[in-house]
Amino acid sequence: MDSYRIILSGGGTGGHIYPAIAIANECKRRFPEAEILFVGAKDRMEMEKVPQAGYEIKGLWISGLQRKLTIRNLLFPLKVISSLIRARNIVKSFQPDVVIGTGGFASGPVLRVASGMGIPCVLQEQNSYAGITNKLLAGKVDRICVAYSGMEKFFPKEKIVFTGNPVRSSLVNLPEAASGSYGFFDLDPEKKTLFVLGGSLGSRRINQLIESQLPYFEKLGLQLVWQCGAMYYEQYKHLTSDTVKVYGYLNEMEHGYRISDIIISRSGAGSVSELCMVGKPVLFIPSPNVAEDHQTKNAMALVEEKAAVMLAEKDLDAEFKTVFGQLMDSGPSREELSRNIKKLARPRATEDIVDEIVELLNKRNE
Repeated sequence: MDSYRIILSGGGTGGHIYPAIAIANECKRRFPEAEILFVGAKDRMEMEKVPQAGYEIKGLWISGLQRKLTIRNLLFPLKVISSLIRARNIVKSFQPDVVIGTGGFASGPVLRVASGMGIPCVLQEQNSYAGITNKLLAGKVDRICVAYSGMEKFFPKEKIVFTGNPVRSSLVNLPEAASGSYGFFDLDPEKKTLFVLGGSLGSRRINQLIESQLPYFEKLGLQLVWQCGAMYYEQYKHLTSDTVKVYGYLNEMEHGYRISDIIISRSGAGSVSELCMVGKPVLFIPSPNVAEDHQTKNAMALVEEKAAVMLAEKDLDAEFKTVFGQLMDSGPSREELSRNIKKLARPRATEDIVDEIVELLNKRNE
């Protein structure tokens, strides 16, 4: 039987959306007749990105709690009740064989409802520090696919499967020939290239840093590919030049990865997993504005393996040139970082997650 009905839920940021799309694509590859439905949060980026990937999505009126008292917080109980009712209607109407949650606000109501109806449920936790939604759901789901060791401190040990995080398929076999990628950006193959990533939404602090350091990068003879985030593009596009290429969002990420000699990046779970596949020296600048400071924990997991360098936002002004200069100067150190980060890659993560889903589907059909 390959006419399965599958619901995927997760979103809010690219780190939750792109793994869900990768899992959906692998399910569709194995089961071409499968019907796949996404459930996301209204007004979040999944409502745009999922249809672009060719899948139907339904939205819930849900958001997270703000750290300070706001009108949105007062609405939170209403949103939860509304989302649970809508999630129940969606699940009853669609009648899925399995439900997969990749984190984010919308996955909470959907998996809560589905697990209560006895439908097999899988959680995919991208981070080294579990998010609150997934921690609340852990007791109700059948499998929890994780990307870091030591996750039994958050989840029941018997449900955990170490799979790694899904990455876009173009990175699994990142071609070595970079000549076409230099041409894509109109950059010089003879110069060293810095690739700057602020996450799917962009990073105000990283953008401020890069703008202030452009003369320093020029002095070092570097050329830049700079993904500043769609909401910052108007502010920084005037800095585009022969040696600086500014993008709001880069769909063809593999070109940037292929020609980069050093990468500066946020340390969201999806970015970390992709960068392990790419195997280039990375300076992580974690966002301090995320739940449970999980970006710092993600980056530290690599730093402890001598697989990356990390610098906190609060230390950028005082220490950036020293840390970055050491990265530039030390060829052997860069080579060691490349080797060690590549060892942490999980190229079969998406397939391994879908293997777990298939096992649950087979059990249900016995």
